[in-house]
Amino acid sequence: MTCPRRMLMAAAAAACTLAARPSRALDDAGLAHVLDFADRQLAATAPGLTPQISPHSTGADGGWETVANTNLTAWTQGFFPGANWYLYDLTGDLAAKARADSWTRALEGQKTNTLTHDLGFKMYLSFGHAFRITGDPYYKDVLLAAAASLATRFDPAIGAVICCDWNKAWHRPMVVDTMMNLELLLWGAENGGKPAWRDMALSHASKTLADMVRADGSTYHVVDYSTAGAILFRGTLQGYSDSSTWTRGQAWAIYGYTMVYRYTSDATMLAAAREVADYYLSRLGGESVPNWDLDAPTQHKDSSAAAAVASALIELSGFVDMPDRDRYLQAAKRMLGELASPAYLAEGTSSPAVLLHGVGNLPEGKAIDAGLIYGDYYFIEALARLRAASPAAPDAGVGEGPADAGGAAAPSPLASSGGCASGSDAAIGALALLACAPLLRRKPSTAVEKQDRS
Repeated sequence: MTCPRRMLMAAAAAACTLAARPSRALDDAGLAHVLDFADRQLAATAPGLTPQISPHSTGADGGWETVANTNLTAWTQGFFPGANWYLYDLTGDLAAKARADSWTRALEGQKTNTLTHDLGFKMYLSFGHAFRITGDPYYKDVLLAAAASLATRFDPAIGAVICCDWNKAWHRPMVVDTMMNLELLLWGAENGGKPAWRDMALSHASKTLADMVRADGSTYHVVDYSTAGAILFRGTLQGYSDSSTWTRGQAWAIYGYTMVYRYTSDATMLAAAREVADYYLSRLGGESVPNWDLDAPTQHKDSSAAAAVASALIELSGFVDMPDRDRYLQAAKRMLGELASPAYLAEGTSSPAVLLHGVGNLPEGKAIDAGLIYGDYYFIEALARLRAASPAAPDAGVGEGPADAGGAAAPSPLASSGGCASGSDAAIGALALLACAPLLRRKPSTAVEKQDRS
């Protein structure tokens, strides 16, 4: 009888922790305030940059550390234009649109990049939003070229997209991060690209589930294979240990499986999304913002993981029935409320980021307790999804946008071309439509340079 009692006491303590922690009420006024702050932060960032470089993480001097948009193995260049596209779509701020377009076009050269799996992060979050909002076929053509490049990294002997070539200790490595990049292949297959791209994405997601998701729903970061497909290594690059769960990697899995389900309606993908989400939620211990690794004794909160999970849970809530629908949505709201509080929102500080207290790569000592452009992006996306989930949002936000997106009643270019339709289910209702709302989602390097995953 002691075990249930301990569980009840732990649950009560968690409830008290959540109740006592100050957070921002994200009603219409609260959302508007936070989005306005995010818009001002991104606007203030742009004058210190050129479209040839993008913000990555905040450094010791408090300013942005940047990455060249020509860097082929870096992974974060798509987040700044993507965040600006979101803000333009949400606020109609033409200056945000100008920023978004300039930084998006600066990435066009990446469309032929075959050195990395990260083209989804780079290209789908920039050109994908651009095409969704404007319908300009220029953006679509670039996306399809990028999808073709990403497809070259698929290894049929393994059934997965090989992440990279820079680590000579690895042979044919797969990482959990790639789940986030599959959307480029899935979208491409539905929008004029090769149907085989969909098969590649689904194969990779299935391989990740088989070899990277543990029986309890936790995840490895890295699985390395031989050329014949035998597992040589399972462990981590950025986590605490090979047997631990790197928190942002778990976030990538939650988000990735939810997204793959949206495109494929594959029940196995939905079950995987729920499994990894439930494991994550079970490990929070009454917190809303997680430690950088769910098993690490060192405490460094990672706001970027919380933002990505919140965004994913809002979408996942639209694919499940009650009471799980409300459970996921309320968890996301708690996360966003804390991220929008003075404890994490950079308002009133000198930081140029939107969110404080992210962790890039703790084992390498990079971007610890820092602002992270990808954390800012997923926070803004989660707020957009939350606003779209509001009962007051007509059609759950589908087709909403500035006039040049086709008017308030016009469908999203991505949705109307099939980009979201395949994963929706009329029985789900308004939150299912949310999946088709606004989402898509250092110095120059060489192919052999060690990649900075911070």
